[in-house]
Amino acid sequence: MADVDPALRPPLEVIAASLRAERVRAGLSLTEVARRAGLAKSTLSQLESGTGNPSLETLWALCVVLEIPFSRLLSVSRPQVQVIRAGDGPAIGSAQSDYRATLLAASPPGARRDVYSITAEPGPQRSSAPHMPGVVEHVVISTGRALVGTAEEPVELFPGDYICYPADVPHVFHALEPGTRAVLVSEDH
Repeated sequence: MADVDPALRPPLEVIAASLRAERVRAGLSLTEVARRAGLAKSTLSQLESGTGNPSLETLWALCVVLEIPFSRLLSVSRPQVQVIRAGDGPAIGSAQSDYRATLLAASPPGARRDVYSITAEPGPQRSSAPHMPGVVEHVVISTGRALVGTAEEPVELFPGDYICYPADVPHVFHALEPGTRAVLVSEDH
């Protein structure tokens, strides 16, 4: 799809192309990346061909193996002024809970932060495995209520509340009210 504006490509196409490019850049085979991420080789092959349906957990595991920020799988070149309307943008759902992360802004080269819009519903909590060393997450609750932070010490947050915690340890986001929304900034120190 070389003639289509990359910003208009479906997220799975962008993810597929990014996974292939990052795996090749890392000099790793499909078999090796799948083994390190704890996935079947066929699953990774489907993701790279754009036919898989990846969960947030699967993509994070691949990012850790490839040593890349999550946003690199979803980002495309953007203009200087960018508006993403509520409900738009490349969103990836969790396999564990009713939780969706939408990439709003990826770090430009040399910067180390990504911005996400989070929507979550009560039910099973979103448990995240540790990200790359030095990653810190900042969360501001917009609506609803949630337990957020390290898995050992999550904090109950209300609208307008902010938390910052190390994301290179197990961490959680557990919506406690319907319609919980938040902004999450992930940065690498």
